[in-house]
Amino acid sequence: MPHLENVVLCRESQVSTLQSLFGERHHFSFPSIFIYGHTASGKTYVTQTLLKTLELPHVFVNCVECFTLRLLLEQILNKLNHLSSSEDGCSTEITCETFNDFVRLFKQVTAAENLKDQTVYIVLDKAEYLRDMEANLLPGFLRLQELADRNVTVLFLSEIVWEKFRPNTGCFEPFVLYFPDYSIGNLQKILSHDHPPEYSADFYAAYINILLGVFYTVCRDLKELRHLAVLNFSKYCEPVVKGEASERDTRKLWRNIEPHLKKAMQTVYLREVSSSQWEKLQKDDTDPGQLKGIKGSIETVTRDTSLANYQDTVNTKEHLLRKQ
Repeated sequence: MPHLENVVLCRESQVSTLQSLFGERHHFSFPSIFIYGHTASGKTYVTQTLLKTLELPHVFVNCVECFTLRLLLEQILNKLNHLSSSEDGCSTEITCETFNDFVRLFKQVTAAENLKDQTVYIVLDKAEYLRDMEANLLPGFLRLQELADRNVTVLFLSEIVWEKFRPNTGCFEPFVLYFPDYSIGNLQKILSHDHPPEYSADFYAAYINILLGVFYTVCRDLKELRHLAVLNFSKYCEPVVKGEASERDTRKLWRNIEPHLKKAMQTVYLREVSSSQWEKLQKDDTDPGQLKGIKGSIETVTRDTSLANYQDTVNTKEHLLRKQ
């Protein structure tokens, strides 16, 4: 699907795999799919975009928001009920307290005319929180297609590997799909795609190159980098707006933005200030000499990070690389 390539960048392999698993709308799909990777690796965005673009019946539930069994099951059922009764308006709210009741009610809801001949997709984002709920919940979702005798696929989106999920008593194994971290080339392509229409693509790409040159060693999070790109771009193009430099005068543009990027290393990256506060800080005449260098900022970040969290991140990263 050519238009998907323009919407979902640098995830062609994962999109192709998911499309193959989904198949035709009336075909039975894989009972469960486990998608994992680090934060901001595109898991949620790719899954949602693909389901919406293909116009497949689906419900999306965040397991952080639904922190109890009842909230989780009821939200899934009510969203499905809204899909099945979209023509007649929203019906009454469904209540559900146990997984056995969920299977029974799920069969009733999916018996609707506009759902019974199609695969229904249930997407559970932040699925690692399922491990803190009842022991029968995860095995139940893995075998929902069998238990309900319905054409349903459950997608688990998580930041941890499947081995940390697998119940000790054994269960139905899902199809496991890994989303690797974006490379610096991927980040360059994705961030450059967001260039403002009033500036040329080459000018914005040069700015992204500078931004990644500063922050890539300490931050690979696409959301964080996108946030930094938006906040600092006005400062980067300030000499162009004032007529003091052209878009090709990269040296002068770099000298203008360098002290502000150093300041961003100490504030925005650590989320010590809000976006509005950061804009006020940019207007202040702070002496760049009072700012710590980039190396010092990195040392501050490393020192302030607890050893336990840092070691857990390293272990998870090594495990993901081995799986890849």
